[in-house]
Amino acid sequence: MTLARSERFGALLLVLAAAIGLILANSAFADAARTAEEFTFGPAWIGLNLSVSYWVKDGLLAIFFFIAAIELRHELRHGELNSARKALVPSVAAVGGVIAPAVIFLLIARDQDLSQGWPIPTATDIAFALGVLALVGRGLPPQFRALLLAIAVIDDLIAILIIAAFFTTDLLPLPLLLAIPSVLLFGWVSYRYRKRNHNRGLIIAALILLGATTWVLVFLSGVHATVAGVALGLIMADATASRTRHAIEPWSNVIILPLFALIAALVPVPTVGIAQLSPAFWGVLVALPLGKLIGITAGGVIAMRLSTRGNRDAMMPVQDIIAVAALGGIGFTVSLLMNELAFESQTEVANEVTLAVILASVIAAIIGAILTTLRARHYRTMPVPIAD
Repeated sequence: MTLARSERFGALLLVLAAAIGLILANSAFADAARTAEEFTFGPAWIGLNLSVSYWVKDGLLAIFFFIAAIELRHELRHGELNSARKALVPSVAAVGGVIAPAVIFLLIARDQDLSQGWPIPTATDIAFALGVLALVGRGLPPQFRALLLAIAVIDDLIAILIIAAFFTTDLLPLPLLLAIPSVLLFGWVSYRYRKRNHNRGLIIAALILLGATTWVLVFLSGVHATVAGVALGLIMADATASRTRHAIEPWSNVIILPLFALIAALVPVPTVGIAQLSPAFWGVLVALPLGKLIGITAGGVIAMRLSTRGNRDAMMPVQDIIAVAALGGIGFTVSLLMNELAFESQTEVANEVTLAVILASVIAAIIGAILTTLRARHYRTMPVPIAD
């Protein structure tokens, strides 16, 4: 399980899974892969006879957001976001990293039919970004990783809010209202869990049942079902959440995220020329790496100056913020999900934008790796201060 918890290994699996998806979709096995993706199963009597693709994107990915919500809760209570002063820099940087890519996308993709794609380049992939950092970041101060993690966590929260606000269709209030007591009961049961409690098995079964019930109710309400994972992760008791995340995280790294990447990347390479590619393709390709670089850097520098009140010794070097911003341009998982939601009815555009997300994330990963390597080398060659 140690390897499954490795950030490096998780990032490599994501890239490998996406590559396999692209190869399958453009090979002699394309029809078989598409048939497997569209195979449906589940209880039709409650509207859950869903395709494999839906189960992965709405079901399994809710577990990923559940883990992200647990991490967000930890950061809010005990980590880099547990005070207004500490949260200022990553919060402003994350907001800047959402606004700048969205503006760049809308400037490039001006067509009204494409404008709904503006959220796609606003996301940062926690697993992928931290994986690249783990590969090349030896010697960096802990504040570097803490800033990247905090920005990515806040970014995920913003993404969740965007999904709930802009991609909710045909809202049904009754299932959503019923989901609220289910979430509250889940939280209450999580506080009953104790390491030496002889009823642990019963409590775990109750948590699973309540979690599944919440997911079904949120799905039936018309709100994107990943929001259920977020609500459950935020309300869970600290000790129970920590153990749960420890148990689930390897499965998320090894199965859930790679499976999502594989299915999301099952798209044919466009046969049109470069000039015929959708403006949405170019919007994402430019906005994700460049917009994140500009937005996170600008927001981070401004907030750093405000939070340190001109005290240069307390300020994080601008070069570090730029390297973090470059890594923040790795959108991948959440960007692919946003693409699925934004262009659900425009298959050709969605396919092109999927390729744009993959290419843009690779570009951001390369730029981020280079800048991070240079910063790590700088810190490794710095003289060690001698104590008096």
